[in-house]
Amino acid sequence: MAVKHSGLDRFLLALNYLFLALAVLIVVVPLVYIVVASFMDPTVLLNKGLSFRVSDWSLEGYKKILSNPAMVRGFFNSVFYSAAFAIVTVAVSVCAGYALSEERLAGRGIFMTLFIVTMFFGGGLIPTYLLVRNLHMLNTVWAVIIPGAVNIWNIILSRTFFKGVPKELKEAANVDGATDAGIFARIVLPLSKPIIFVLALYAFVGQWNSYFDAMIYLEDAKLHPLQLVLRSILIQNQAAPGMISDQLAMNELKRLSEMIKYSAIVISSLPLLVMYPFFQKYFEKGVMVGSLK
Repeated sequence: MAVKHSGLDRFLLALNYLFLALAVLIVVVPLVYIVVASFMDPTVLLNKGLSFRVSDWSLEGYKKILSNPAMVRGFFNSVFYSAAFAIVTVAVSVCAGYALSEERLAGRGIFMTLFIVTMFFGGGLIPTYLLVRNLHMLNTVWAVIIPGAVNIWNIILSRTFFKGVPKELKEAANVDGATDAGIFARIVLPLSKPIIFVLALYAFVGQWNSYFDAMIYLEDAKLHPLQLVLRSILIQNQAAPGMISDQLAMNELKRLSEMIKYSAIVISSLPLLVMYPFFQKYFEKGVMVGSLK
């Protein structure tokens, strides 16, 4: 049966479609520009702007980046850091969230208060650096993975999700002789795929885009993640106009910077673009369950 809309309803629907179209344009236009610009000859891009003619395209930027050993090494470093960080973060968040969701836990209100306080007040960069140094984690992979692995917001999301697990399932398993660890491993975790995938995606994306911790704690260039390598490459290929007197050298430097910039953005975004379709079905359900209950 067709739904009849009043004049006001039709106006609101049209307004809604207009806003959605604008939102799509805001997202799609920069994305298309970056992808097309990454395949273009930098000279054409600088002189004429964006072009969809194949004759104006070039793979020079991708060849320049992929031929750089530091770029390839940084890519695999980022994959390792992001995957390891996601595993540690999910493990900590899920275990802490499940414990805090149990009413039998003595003092859970005190624990939650202490956790929430840390969301608003932190020790700062210098105390954190001194702590990492005293733990002998400087210039090691653990300096990137461990310090930020405990995320209070993720713990709160996990706790909220686990509160929605039916108590009858746990009570039935307890009657059958299952221990708390068995209930958690065999009953709760299989039901927790949505929140686990959501937390893993949050952690992976956050770590993938991060470079500050690596810049502070890692001196060995072989340990640098992709984002820090990209930052170094772009800085090396940029200069203020007054620093170079030779106009030809300045033009070549500008061309090189333009060639690398867009190709680097595309390459650094590929893993996230590949991951998201597989996580999407869990992402929507996990966010809604963890935020509304």
